[in-house]
Amino acid sequence: MRPGVLFWAGFWAFLIDQISKYVVVHVMELSRLRAIDVWPPLLNLRYGENTGINFGLFDGGSDAARWILIGFSLLVCAAVFVWVRRAHPHWRMQASAGLLIGGALGNVADRLLYGYVLDFLNMSCCGIDNPFVFNLGDVFIFAGAAGLILFDAGERRKNAP
Repeated sequence: MRPGVLFWAGFWAFLIDQISKYVVVHVMELSRLRAIDVWPPLLNLRYGENTGINFGLFDGGSDAARWILIGFSLLVCAAVFVWVRRAHPHWRMQASAGLLIGGALGNVADRLLYGYVLDFLNMSCCGIDNPFVFNLGDVFIFAGAAGLILFDAGERRKNAP
């Protein structure tokens, strides 16, 4: 069986996430500089090591928490993969699932390599100073989850009697 939309969306999401982290953190030396203002306040680069989940929630920093989060991420990836493969959905849902899986696997790779997820994006606007940092893997996870919800709802409406 040749790779489909789900595979390629996941592959490119994973690759873009890992390349962006490497370039920003290591080549641009964000790990040393700690902050680079790109287009303040809308886009700033801020170095972050996230041992928890999104926005640092459940940030215990323990090795057990790291492995629990890796296991949970892999379980979610497997569940989404099986669900989408069984449902044979439209290409938009397959692409959404691929984005979610690729982004999650990018963060899993960070946890395996570094013990934490590398975060570097910070965005603020309209007088609100956002203290949180995230990465492109997080963007892919969010976009993939939103796509799965939107496109699944659209398919259900279209197939309703």
